[in-house]
Amino acid sequence: MKLNYKRTFFVGLAFLSICAFWQMYDNIIPLMLKNTFGLGETVTGIIMALDNVLALFLLPALGALSDKVDTPIGKRTPFIIGGTLVAVIAVIFIPIANNQKSLGMFIFFLGVVLFAMGTYRSPAVALMPDLTPKPLRSKANAVINLMGAVGGVYTLIMIKLLVNKESSDYLPVFLSVAALMVIAIILLVITINEKKIAEEIKASETFDQEAVEDKSEQMTDQQQVYEMSGKVRKSLIFLLASIFFWFTAYNAVTTAFSRYVEVVWKLKPGGFTDALLVATVAAIASYIPIGHIASRIGRKKTILAGILLMTGSYLCGAFFTSYSFFINIIFAFTGIGWAAINVNSLPMVVEMCKNSDIGKFTGIYYTTSMSAQIITPILSGALLESISYRTLFPYAAVFSIASFCTMLLVKHGDSKPMKRANAIENFDVED
Repeated sequence: MKLNYKRTFFVGLAFLSICAFWQMYDNIIPLMLKNTFGLGETVTGIIMALDNVLALFLLPALGALSDKVDTPIGKRTPFIIGGTLVAVIAVIFIPIANNQKSLGMFIFFLGVVLFAMGTYRSPAVALMPDLTPKPLRSKANAVINLMGAVGGVYTLIMIKLLVNKESSDYLPVFLSVAALMVIAIILLVITINEKKIAEEIKASETFDQEAVEDKSEQMTDQQQVYEMSGKVRKSLIFLLASIFFWFTAYNAVTTAFSRYVEVVWKLKPGGFTDALLVATVAAIASYIPIGHIASRIGRKKTILAGILLMTGSYLCGAFFTSYSFFINIIFAFTGIGWAAINVNSLPMVVEMCKNSDIGKFTGIYYTTSMSAQIITPILSGALLESISYRTLFPYAAVFSIASFCTMLLVKHGDSKPMKRANAIENFDVED
């Protein structure tokens, strides 16, 4: 059985469009709120946290709803088409509102866009497992994540090329991302017959039930110990605390960085893209070696090493008063460190649970990370506003150190993953 890479590529176009949008949202919207509308950092942080608040409710609800839908074009495709259509139309009005300095219009269309994006993210992510045989989903998820990274890189390049250094007109960037979203979904709809493929996959899948049952019986005692053990429960709590802390650190930097470089490093609009491009490319390039490292030393040690790289990057960033080439090197280590954390954290969470609880524990993981991303833009924004922008990197370093301390206390869920049979499987991380 071989993965249909061509089909997976087209399925991944939905995730590419999503990641392209969020890269633009995280970097451009804060600049509009600050420079055009003169909002304080605390209020900006609150607005930037809204997408994660919506995600807590919309993602599980719309994912469950799409499970029950049955249309001639499939379960997920209607949500993807509808959500993209509304998002693309509404997103064009955001830079128009920015140019007209109409805050009411800006907030209205921003809310529409966030709601529309929330309606199709879960269906878009669920499309891959729907259309991929179970044994091949690891490779397929790797392709999907790579497609998402490509979407993010595209947006950063467009920002670098299209942002006018002498004005705050972001309409060309928004049009370029909207065009990518439209093209991506058109190609998806043209090339992927969701209902037909899903029926073929369902008909062709065969399972060795006896082998599954034997494996389950062999694991039952250990998993029951995990479920009942107070020590394992403590490890889970410390691991979730670590996840909360490192997302608190990382999301504060990614949300405020485009404003930070203007205020502290005196860069022109769009000047933040070089460092973020370096971080993204470094993360992509590091997945394969990180997979090999984790297979040798275990996930926990790999995560701890990633936290140290992140912490060191934050501390170094705090000392720069102007932009220099060395900042790109620091951000390369940031990307590598984040990849080391991101690849290994969710597997540690689900390893502490029974097979039947994997979905539940995955939900716990996302709830923890989203909670951090709701709180940190507001908290870090208050510090930027009331004290100084120079608090950003020390703030991130403090929470990164906290994640290292709690991670040291995690005693379960660690294992040395099996080496991947195919190099591309090392890109298999949860988004």
